[in-house]
Amino acid sequence: MSTSPAPKPAPRLRTRRPLRPGAVAKNLAALVLAAVFVFPVYWMFSSALKPSGQILTKDPVFAFTPTFRNFTKATGVEFFWTYVQNSLLVTVGAVLLALLVALAASFAIARMKFKGRKGLVLGVMMAQMAPWEVMVIAMYMIARDAEMLNSLALLTAIYFVMVLPFTIWTLRGFIAAVPVTLEEAAQIDGCTRGQAFRKVILPLLAPGLMSTSLFGFITAWNEFAMVLILNKEKTAQTLPLWLTQFQTAFGNDWGATMAASSLFAAPVLVIFVFLQRKAVGGMTSGAVKG
Repeated sequence: MSTSPAPKPAPRLRTRRPLRPGAVAKNLAALVLAAVFVFPVYWMFSSALKPSGQILTKDPVFAFTPTFRNFTKATGVEFFWTYVQNSLLVTVGAVLLALLVALAASFAIARMKFKGRKGLVLGVMMAQMAPWEVMVIAMYMIARDAEMLNSLALLTAIYFVMVLPFTIWTLRGFIAAVPVTLEEAAQIDGCTRGQAFRKVILPLLAPGLMSTSLFGFITAWNEFAMVLILNKEKTAQTLPLWLTQFQTAFGNDWGATMAASSLFAAPVLVIFVFLQRKAVGGMTSGAVKG
C-alpha cells in the first residue's frame, strides 16, 4: 500500500520590519558624514579636470568639459618621475622590511614565553604613540655625523622604524587568534615549527598583512618632515615635498595644483579601494584579539 508524500510546508512570507527612528537617524548621519568626507576628494579631482577659467568662479561649476592639460603640466615638472621613483622605493622598501621583522617579532610575542615579554609589549606600544616629528633634529644630527644626508637608504630605514610598532601590534593579535592546536597538528604530521608557521599560520594572516601594509604605505607615502630636513637635493626628494614646491612654483595655478594633489592621492585611493574590506576588518580584528 503506497503512501502519498507529505505535503511541503507553505513558504513563510517575509515581512518587512518597520523602520525605526533610531535606525533612520543613524543612516542619515552616516550619509551626511560620507558626503562631508567624500566631497573634498571629489572637488579636488573635478578641479584638476576643469579649465583654469572655471575653477575660481563666484558660482561653482559642476557641469564642464574635462581637460587633461593640468595633469600634463603637473607631470611635466622637472624631476617628477624621479620623485615618483623615490617615493615608491622608500615606501615599498619600508613596508616590506616592517612585515618581515614584524612577522618574527609578533610570533615570538604571541607564542613564546620569555623574560621581559611584557616590557617588550609595553615598549612597542610606547613606540607606536611616539611623535616622530620631535625626533627630526636628532635624526638630522645622526645622518650628518654618519654622512648619510640625501640618502634614500636612511629614509627607508626611518620609515621602516615608524611603521614597525603598529605592524607588530596588529600581527600579534592575529597570530594569537590562531589556535595553537593547528600548529601542533602540523608538527605531528612531520612539519617543523618554521614549516608549520609558513603553511598553517601565514595563510590565515592575509587580512592582517593587508591592513598593516595599507597603514604602513599611507604613513610612509605621506611623510613630510623627515624628507624635508634630511634630503635637500632634488634627486633625493619624494612626492610630498614635491607637492609643496609645486604649489610655490606655479603660484595661483590651482588647476595644476589640484592635478598634482590628485596624482599624489591616487595610489593610496586605488590601493584602499581594492583592499578596504579586508583592510578594515584586519585593523579591527588585530586591535581586539590577543
